[in-house]
Amino acid sequence: MHIPQNIEEKLWSYIDGSLEKKELDTVEELLRSNNEWKNKYAELMEVHQLMKNNMDLEHPSLRFTQNVMEEISRLYITPATRNYINKNVIWGIGIFFLTTIIGLLIYGFGQIDWSQTGGIDSPQLQEINNINWSRVFSGTYVNVFIMVNILLGLMLLDMYLTRKKNERIRERNA
Repeated sequence: MHIPQNIEEKLWSYIDGSLEKKELDTVEELLRSNNEWKNKYAELMEVHQLMKNNMDLEHPSLRFTQNVMEEISRLYITPATRNYINKNVIWGIGIFFLTTIIGLLIYGFGQIDWSQTGGIDSPQLQEINNINWSRVFSGTYVNVFIMVNILLGLMLLDMYLTRKKNERIRERNA
């Protein structure tokens, strides 16, 4: 029971009045007989009184929120992302992907056997003509997929046109 942390816990419980009768008697006995407990109790009572007396919380003014917002409006607002994204990096990524796609196309065309004539009688063309396309494109999931892609495409077009419109408005106002 002479561990400092345990002493503080017991004394805080004693000060708060949350001890049971048996523990209350034990703590009172220790306060009468033990100097370490007396000193710690005096120290904690001092802290308790300071906390009790200085608990008047400061309230912000009624215009606090408005004052903060006015101060924020005076500050420089972060520029748009196009001002701090390096365009050379974007161009580099785009060129990398275009080079990769062109390289794959060149490789694919290089693998074609151009010596064969591709007439109507070719077996590959007959296989394509024998595919039942209605089975592939008649499913509910395919229709939903196509509709979602159309909606996403329209949303992308709308965002692009809105951005262009806003740029023109900003150019006129500048």
